[in-house]
Amino acid sequence: MPTIHPTAIIEGDVCLADDVIVGPWCHLRGVLGPLRVGAGTRLRSLVMLEGPLDLGARNDLHPHVCIGGAPQDLGFSPDTPGAGMVVGDDNVFREGVTLHRPKTALQGRIGNGNYWMANSHAGHDCIVGNHCTFANGVLLAGHVEIADRVIIGGNASVHQFARVGRGAMISGMSGAVQDICPFFLVTEINVAWAVNVVGLRRQGASSATIDTVRWVHKTLCRSGLLLKSAVEVLRSRAGDPLVDEYLAFIAASKRGVATARGRGSIRSA
Repeated sequence: MPTIHPTAIIEGDVCLADDVIVGPWCHLRGVLGPLRVGAGTRLRSLVMLEGPLDLGARNDLHPHVCIGGAPQDLGFSPDTPGAGMVVGDDNVFREGVTLHRPKTALQGRIGNGNYWMANSHAGHDCIVGNHCTFANGVLLAGHVEIADRVIIGGNASVHQFARVGRGAMISGMSGAVQDICPFFLVTEINVAWAVNVVGLRRQGASSATIDTVRWVHKTLCRSGLLLKSAVEVLRSRAGDPLVDEYLAFIAASKRGVATARGRGSIRSA
């Protein structure tokens, strides 16, 4: 049976796996929709969960974590359940993390193995991949998409509807208003100044892969070409899976792509 502290409050449609630990003063609210907590998950204390929510296995929730709360939108009633959230396995949520449920018919999704440091936040309708790290005070606005193995430094922000490609890094005290290409390193707001070589090496990328990423970055950010012209240069190596990934990422952009000049030159290509 789950271990539930006598001060915890559990109401509505809540299902806990047998070895879940619910610590002091936690509040699990399955009133607006079902709330499921997977095996091996620990709610240390003062945790607030609100359904509809499917929380996976072996997650570690520290004090004052709030997951599934209503979007911060003046036009959204907090009594509207929405589509709810799905959170994967093996995530760590440190003190004060807040993740809001979506407004749309699409579920908010958080993947596996992510590390959310204190007071980081993801707004409504966010999609987050796997093995990402969000440092203290990171802010993800609504409808943000974060791919796998992204690192975002302390007090950095990502604008609503922006996307961050896999393996990218955003330095602390900076942020993104436009899309950040995979494996790029952002040093100021919308300034993709370099390549996340350390991240590539940690992922076991080959020298050829790193060289390709550097060529893409140089073409997009250092050549002096407008983005539309730079994309034409990238197309000269179409068929390379990594280059094709960049072409698809840029083509899907709705907010423009950040370059080393601090702004994107076109919204799509």
